[in-house]
Amino acid sequence: MSFPYKGYAGHYADIDLTKGKVHKREMEKEWARLYLGGSGVAAKILWESTGPDTDPLSPDNVLVLGTGPLTGVMFSPSGRMMFAAKGPLTGVWAESHAGGFFGPEVKYAGFDFIIFRGRAPTPVYLLLRDGEAELLDASDLWGRETNVVTDMMREEHKDPELKTAIIGPAGENGVLYSCITVDIYRAAGRAGLGTVMGSKNLKGIAATGSLGIEAYDLDKYLEANDKEMEKLNNPLWTDSLGSLRNYGTTDLVAVINEIGRLPTKNHWTGFYDDADDIGPETIAENYRIGQEACHGCSIGCKYIYRVKDGRFAYGPAGGPEYESLMAFGSNCLNNDIESIFHMGTRCDLLGMDTISCGKTIGFAMELWEKGIITEKDTDGLDLSWGNVDSMVELVERIAKREGFGDVLSKGVRKAAEIIGGDAWKYAVHVKGLEASGQDPRAHQSIGLTYATNVRGADHLRSLSSLEELGYPDIVERRFGKEKTKAILDIMSPKHKGEVVKDIEDLYALVDSAVICKYGTMWPPVFYFDTFESVIAPLTGMQEWSNLRFVKQAAERISHLRRAYNHRLGVTRKDENLPIRLKEEAMPTGPAKGGLPDIDEMLDEYYDFRGCDRETGFPKKSKLNELGLEYVAKDLAKRNMIAKE
Repeated sequence: MSFPYKGYAGHYADIDLTKGKVHKREMEKEWARLYLGGSGVAAKILWESTGPDTDPLSPDNVLVLGTGPLTGVMFSPSGRMMFAAKGPLTGVWAESHAGGFFGPEVKYAGFDFIIFRGRAPTPVYLLLRDGEAELLDASDLWGRETNVVTDMMREEHKDPELKTAIIGPAGENGVLYSCITVDIYRAAGRAGLGTVMGSKNLKGIAATGSLGIEAYDLDKYLEANDKEMEKLNNPLWTDSLGSLRNYGTTDLVAVINEIGRLPTKNHWTGFYDDADDIGPETIAENYRIGQEACHGCSIGCKYIYRVKDGRFAYGPAGGPEYESLMAFGSNCLNNDIESIFHMGTRCDLLGMDTISCGKTIGFAMELWEKGIITEKDTDGLDLSWGNVDSMVELVERIAKREGFGDVLSKGVRKAAEIIGGDAWKYAVHVKGLEASGQDPRAHQSIGLTYATNVRGADHLRSLSSLEELGYPDIVERRFGKEKTKAILDIMSPKHKGEVVKDIEDLYALVDSAVICKYGTMWPPVFYFDTFESVIAPLTGMQEWSNLRFVKQAAERISHLRRAYNHRLGVTRKDENLPIRLKEEAMPTGPAKGGLPDIDEMLDEYYDFRGCDRETGFPKKSKLNELGLEYVAKDLAKRNMIAKE
């Protein structure tokens, strides 16, 4: 029986890189019905294909490229796709998403998923074109930066619109937080998935296609879609959408600094005195020359910058997002905005995650300040706070894994182990992933988000923006009047377990659909009823018109990703915060004195998630309820199931 659902391309490619074989297969019906797409389907594939004995950088690891039913269709914003694998930086579940135009082009080329297995004997890249998938020689592309490779591919195939996902020299060299650069200046940045590609001798993927995507009931889908889009026009969201359109994510520098949540000086504090120098007004007035949108997006948050002259003259190019401004800016006490543009762009071209790179440099700067490392360790570099020359040089050395750059290429957790002594105290990470641009001492639920995030200290699997933005009507509608006041208090741990569990499930659908979090996270417009409304008429999967089924699917995806980590040994002790964020009260700024009550929030989270408080393991009854009997059986054999 052929794949029965619409909204999908209907096929995936299963690729044996070792043998150079490409197998085109029909999409699995149950993948779509139970896991939707994107992260959900990737979790199912990786659960079956990798495990505790899989070395992330061995041929045995599996890399999944995924789209979802909302990728590339008339839904705003629908220009995203994702990658997933067992992560080399963390050793646990790793996924990373990117916007632009590459994801839709993969679907138009005829594929919903690409599964990469094995390791090619020599460098290759994959070309997707109108239902065909072909491995091609990449020997002349190896060692080159991402923009050069994209230009060479477009010239080779005589297609200036060819969409690409490429690794740079950092991925080839085994930098553990290397990224996959998409369409030149977007990136699947976190957790080192570019390193997985490099270990497989896979330089990149190129896609071009003209195949259409059908809807099951086009009229009903368009009607449902129009109703969802009308929500974005509500005056309630004017300010949030306006800031994204006018400034992109750079506006967050000002917004987050105002509440004392901007990581500064390696997370020593959450308030940066020089935030205006790297903030939205400075960028808009002096460097922004344009704005653009990802495929199908009505928001258009991506800005284009140019530095006209001087040492860091460059452009036009895609400008660094909030996280990059934070990582190379406030995090390192660097208010030289042009140097931040430079380092962000170099990371795009070299293929490195800007967050992990900047956070690792900030970690080294604090070790320098404390006297834990000296010039003898750093190959003569002066790592005083804000030393732009040393920062710029370190970016290059990290990508090449030269000298001290090799130590930092492993991320803060492993670098601290190598350096020894008290270095571990200043390594701000969860599960090995460097913390993103939020500080839980100013926003309690951030602490729980970091702790429970399946890929580590990152905000994009369950960040609740409801507290910081307010919106009591939304909170009351979702969680009840009696809880609203406590939830809106960002310094209170009360009811944060319920909120984070709820948002985590919502984001599981966002990441499986696959769409952008703007419209869901900031502003908080789309909710579970959005998927109840649009998925069934698009795909023909009528179960998705039932809100209970929608929420169960969200929980199923969340639990499967968590179970993947449990099988690797992750327990409650790993769902914790680094000493700085858990025990050192915020020293300055609007959130001075703040500390997250992680234990209280975890207890509540586990209760709502259906897990054991002591271990974090799931209950068998919960897994069975979600149709994850195969997961329950596996975890039970390993004594990783909650007692009931």
